[in-house]
Amino acid sequence: MTNVGQRLAAIRGGGAASRHNARTIAALTTNPGCARRAVLDCAGVDKQRLAAYIDYPARFGQSQFAITRGNAFEAQVKANGCAQLLQLLRERLDLEIPEVSYDDLESVAGRESQDVRYARSRALLTRAAAQADGAGTLFDHPLLRLEVAGQQAYLEPDLIAFQHDGQFHVVEIKSFAVIDGQGDPGKVAAAAIQAAVYVLAMRELLGEAGHDPQIVSHDVVLVCPRDFSNQPMAVQVDVRKQLAVLRRQLSRMTRIDALLAGLPATLSFDFAPDERGVPTRSPASLVAALEAVEARYSPECLASCELAYFCRHEARGCTAALGKSARDEVGGIERVETALAIARSQLAPAEDQQEAAELLRAAARLRAELMSGVAG
Repeated sequence: MTNVGQRLAAIRGGGAASRHNARTIAALTTNPGCARRAVLDCAGVDKQRLAAYIDYPARFGQSQFAITRGNAFEAQVKANGCAQLLQLLRERLDLEIPEVSYDDLESVAGRESQDVRYARSRALLTRAAAQADGAGTLFDHPLLRLEVAGQQAYLEPDLIAFQHDGQFHVVEIKSFAVIDGQGDPGKVAAAAIQAAVYVLAMRELLGEAGHDPQIVSHDVVLVCPRDFSNQPMAVQVDVRKQLAVLRRQLSRMTRIDALLAGLPATLSFDFAPDERGVPTRSPASLVAALEAVEARYSPECLASCELAYFCRHEARGCTAALGKSARDEVGGIERVETALAIARSQLAPAEDQQEAAELLRAAARLRAELMSGVAG
């Protein structure tokens, strides 16, 4: 284990490292400037358990109903050798697929070892990339792998890797409806970044085997129910932007040693459990450890980070708590009360706050004019 690895293990404490999946890797891109999340994720700290222990439990995630509906819709699309999916690819995306070979990679001869599943997936995908005779066309549940902060994260996607004429496409099946041709923007964005994780993992797998990574298309196929029915429809989504963001964030995490250099040498999130597994470390002590790592809270964190409610409480009164746009507009002014005082000309701005001060005062004048108009 490297020095960085040893330091991360010490930060995590005695618990097993939390494993990344496509959702957690995708979530890293929502707030790439947050050192707290980068350190905790690199160390494999169980953020959900930590948040609950300090009394700020996470409140997001899919309901059991949504999970059940999603599983049922996926099973429907994949039934009978992916008959509905193939119809979508042929008729709606203008892909000619005269013959189809289907490989289910969720299980390998009854063995569930990740190493075995990954080896099998790698062998079939690279064989298809070489366009060998009898190579597959549809690959259900291939196990992929991606390096995150120096550690290999196995990805178990609910996807199909579709290979046609030397080009691979990631197919992402989601149960949210597309109504009148429009899906919920937040859900579509989340699906796109998650699909980008799979695209990157497949590109790295094929690149390591000597193939051109670009044979994995940046156009992913998103399959969702149409309107209020269970009838599936397919659209193509360009994830080049999401890929660029993902690469930058993963690159940043490989430089975790720079973040660790500025942290206390004794920093740890160990719960110090007794022989019965009951934590003996006080919640206040863990809160102090969290406060030692700088956070970059924004309201968007509430949908993707287990510690968001703690960070929101911590950021109360900060301009960052108003959102990324507000934080960027008043750059250099960290506190709301400071921004209000400058806007009201009750406080002189510092040299680096001049531009923000002009904006705030203009907004204050506009508000005063609007209020006087309402009063009149």
